Amino acid sequence: MPQITLPDGSQRSFDHAVSAMDIAADIGPGLARATLAGKINGELVDASYLIEEDAEVAIVTNRDDEAPGLLRHSAAHVMAQAVQELYPGTQVTIGPAIEDGYYYDFSRDEPFTPDDLERIEARMHEIVKRDLPIAREVMDRETARQAFAGLGETYKVEIIDDIIAEDEEVSIYRQGDWFDVCRGPHLPSTGKLGNGFKVMKVAGAYWRGDSNNEMLQRIYGTAWPDKKQLKAYLHRLEEAEKRDHRKIGRQLDLFHLHEEAPGSVFWHPKGWTLFRRLIGYMRHRQDNAGYVEVNTPDVMDRSLWETSGHWFNYQEHMFSTQTEDERVFALKPMNCPGSVLMFAQGLKSYRDLPLRMAEFGKVHRYEPSGALHGLMRVRHFTQDDAHIYCTEEQMEQECIDVVALVLDIYKDFGFEDVVIKLSTRPDNRIGSDKIWDKLEGALVNALEVMGLEYVLFPGEGAFYGPKLEFVLRDAIGRDWQCGTLQVDMNLPERFDISYVTEDGSRQRPVMLHRALFGSLERFIGILIEHYVGKFPVWLTPIQAVVMNITDKQAEYVEKVEKILKNQGIRVISDLRNEKIGFKIREHTLQRIPYLLVVGDREMENHSVAVRSLGGEDLGAMQIDDYVKLVCEQSGF
Repeated sequence: MPQITLPDGSQRSFDHAVSAMDIAADIGPGLARATLAGKINGELVDASYLIEEDAEVAIVTNRDDEAPGLLRHSAAHVMAQAVQELYPGTQVTIGPAIEDGYYYDFSRDEPFTPDDLERIEARMHEIVKRDLPIAREVMDRETARQAFAGLGETYKVEIIDDIIAEDEEVSIYRQGDWFDVCRGPHLPSTGKLGNGFKVMKVAGAYWRGDSNNEMLQRIYGTAWPDKKQLKAYLHRLEEAEKRDHRKIGRQLDLFHLHEEAPGSVFWHPKGWTLFRRLIGYMRHRQDNAGYVEVNTPDVMDRSLWETSGHWFNYQEHMFSTQTEDERVFALKPMNCPGSVLMFAQGLKSYRDLPLRMAEFGKVHRYEPSGALHGLMRVRHFTQDDAHIYCTEEQMEQECIDVVALVLDIYKDFGFEDVVIKLSTRPDNRIGSDKIWDKLEGALVNALEVMGLEYVLFPGEGAFYGPKLEFVLRDAIGRDWQCGTLQVDMNLPERFDISYVTEDGSRQRPVMLHRALFGSLERFIGILIEHYVGKFPVWLTPIQAVVMNITDKQAEYVEKVEKILKNQGIRVISDLRNEKIGFKIREHTLQRIPYLLVVGDREMENHSVAVRSLGGEDLGAMQIDDYVKLVCEQSGF
């Protein structure tokens, strides 16, 4: 007789095995209608899963965090059923839920067209209206194999042969006459999917991700608990398309990428100005926070990476080469080992600690060509790295100071909604559990002292230490992981570095690895999309353009440009023989914050007519007053 404990602590007893759906019905018919699945002792299961022993049970509805994943997984099955009903002879392969949606890979001779996608979506709505029960069955391996072989599903037979052991049973999910191999869980019926889904696009995908295999057709879709959330998601996609940093980067002439240097950025003058402004800002903040700046080599001997552990844990992502004298060198994928060698140069005392060494280090990581994406995923990028060497007693306070600095810097860019993730010891870690206990404790204590909430990710830390990740939410609600803080006692041990204590003995320092923007290239991509290219005045590559109405004002325009440049304002002039309205429209499209128009009156009064990017007419200003306005907006 199972005793069921509900999330509110209340208990219900039953004299027979029960499912989550039974428990929901016992609570009330409304909850039963809303039930999508159950959580049994924290594990997500089908609503029909039978509970025979005492358990903690939660009922999952559309309001729960697990709902989108369930909907998307079941939507994939509904889509596969729709495809096979519409296009007999099409084979299904795999179809998982993914972030914000789902996909299914199909083998079909004819390519799917946009009209096909509309037909598939319409058939999915029909299948939802049928409200077919979705039920799990279990077959022995050979029975399942024969069932799919009889349908001509050669890919499914291959999956069963390669993945499922001979003595293992095969989990099957059936909806009507259609079924597929799947671990589940799924919705109770196709009707529970509702109408918050859409078929999005088709793309190519190799069977099992191997380019030697057949090219399949991958149909992507999205699914949400209701139509309102679907509409909001589609709006975000439209906004994301408008904000695509690659498109805006071309429009504003900031950068380009080239096939001859895949994953590397060619910065144009305006883009490089933006890049240098970010570095200047960070230098200012780091100087005020007590950092010193260093620079280490890009290429170092393999032995260094063996000592650090990168050669054994990260080699597939490293670019390496062998010279004529048979020495193996690697382009650095991280700045950490070079920083350790900097610390090891010369004797360090406890009086030198904490020693905060910052570096804008160029790093190189091999990313698969298919994963490269504009500035967001590159092979060659700059990290705003820093490594802090301190005593164990100083470790927690240094963590607090870093977290405070990170969050304050993000506010300067308009990011106040920041999620902190704590990733703990992975399986491939180096160092003892005693050391990991200290390191994880320092991060937890720092966050608790600051009253900050965090999300725990067990086993996701770096191989040498636990880490905090800072996730920013942009103007349209997308999340971006940027800064990191890692606490490490293992690299100091591996490199045998130490400092002289007050009593003259030697002690290992604790090493904090810290990045605030993370990759500057990626952070710029995020900023471009967050601001839609309309950067804050202090950051924008060009702060003002001075334009004449007729040739009579040309000499005065050049004079104004020179005065503003001498005041440190990034300004250009436009003396083209074009109508002023044309010039204003063109420079507005270039997102220049201030358009300074000069006619006869302004020339006579030694002033400029100021127009903001938003179209606001600020009227005539004396040049000194305009300089004061820009300087007030440009300080940090």
